[in-house]
Amino acid sequence: MTSLNSKQKGALPFEEKALEYFAEVLINKSLILDAGFGARTIPTYVGEWILSRYVEHGELSDRSRTQVTQFIGKYLPPKGWRDAVKETLLKQQTIRLLDDYSVSVNLKTGMRSLRIPFLDIADASLDDSLVEKHPLLLTSGVWGIGELTYLPPEGKEHKTGEVWMHSFQPFQVGVLDLEYYLECRQYFTLEEWRDLLISSMGFNPSLYGGRQKTLLLARILPFVEPRVNLIEVAPKGTGKSFIYDNLSRYARVVSGGKVSPAVLFHNLVTNVNGLVTHYDVIVFDEIQSISGDSTGDLIAGLKVYLESGKFSRGNTEATADAGFVMLGNLPADTQTAYTPGRKSLFDEIPNFLQETAFIDRMHGIIPGWELPRVSRETPSHQFGFKGDFFAEVLHRLRGNMRYLDFVQANMRLNHCNDLRDRKAITRLASAYLKLLFPDLRLGKREFHLYCVEPAVEMRQRVRYELQKLDAEYSAVDITVSDEYA
Repeated sequence: MTSLNSKQKGALPFEEKALEYFAEVLINKSLILDAGFGARTIPTYVGEWILSRYVEHGELSDRSRTQVTQFIGKYLPPKGWRDAVKETLLKQQTIRLLDDYSVSVNLKTGMRSLRIPFLDIADASLDDSLVEKHPLLLTSGVWGIGELTYLPPEGKEHKTGEVWMHSFQPFQVGVLDLEYYLECRQYFTLEEWRDLLISSMGFNPSLYGGRQKTLLLARILPFVEPRVNLIEVAPKGTGKSFIYDNLSRYARVVSGGKVSPAVLFHNLVTNVNGLVTHYDVIVFDEIQSISGDSTGDLIAGLKVYLESGKFSRGNTEATADAGFVMLGNLPADTQTAYTPGRKSLFDEIPNFLQETAFIDRMHGIIPGWELPRVSRETPSHQFGFKGDFFAEVLHRLRGNMRYLDFVQANMRLNHCNDLRDRKAITRLASAYLKLLFPDLRLGKREFHLYCVEPAVEMRQRVRYELQKLDAEYSAVDITVSDEYA
């Protein structure tokens, strides 16, 4: 077993087992708060990747802290230095910059364009070999260190200057042994494993009861199961968007503003597919402030996609497996137990999203009002999986069909004849199964208690809301078969 230093001797049971079986892919989650990243805007998983290079015996020593500070100063300049960095490039000096790089392909021009967010550039160039070596640049983008140079305007052929990336060092997990991850699940109790997952998400598992942990895990169901669509409503300050901003490069958060079919599905001008083809999860944050298009094409396209995973624009037809998450705020006095008779939860969201045919395609509602407000104690101070490792595990589990087969073979429901209800519960239960019992070593009672019942509850909330909004939706009380009680 990995020895514990003085700071680790008070480790909780789940930490001791995690250190024994997963030491190489663990990190003390409290270190990200002490590392001195300051106002640098980087996801937690990137910060943890940096820390993992310098942490010594699970601690951030003075030497480690100095190394992290030097790394940040060298590769991650403050936002206010944008023009200073551009000036360095203008002088034709090579720079190495940490950023979230991505590449788009324009079939009309036959050109690739490199996006460099820090420099506010979307049309930089790169060597062809980098795309072949790092294909993830073509998908959701990759955080890493790029070596950049500047070519000034020259003659008639090159009338404008160009920024070029000549080499790239991505931040990504090394070799992932998924089978080892699955095999080691058997050595943890359910409580220990659940606490490890909660800590890996960045939350302190000691603050939450069993039901609250189930609700926290609901936030990452779309990461592990294709095309899971959720709504979470809660007062401000309950940490709704934290996980989507910081857990995985496979999530994309859209905060407020106008959302168009071109952004989500396909841009007819550039002939480039939209977000649903690049990410596992699309998050609409602050849905109160999101507006659609005047033509109604957005909601029409969303309804088709949420139902079938297909979209079409112009002559382009394609499929994708991204799930959608809608995050909305409720008044602070709404932190009470959910009751079916109260006013609709959707009173606060834009009218174009209140259509019942759209809401019916959402699989579940997370009652975020049952979770406490974020406090100083909320962030995890325990060990958890490194962000890049955990995100990659969830991504790899998405395509495994044996969990869905298990659900379909073992789930027993009463009063669930509606196809959308059953489809929603099946996907949610499969996602919980992947998270809590990835080795599939469980009994039917455990399956129904920890996977099916939470899934039924989340879908039942959707049914309650539909009843309030449209009399055509009859009252339905879906239950789990009592043969497993």
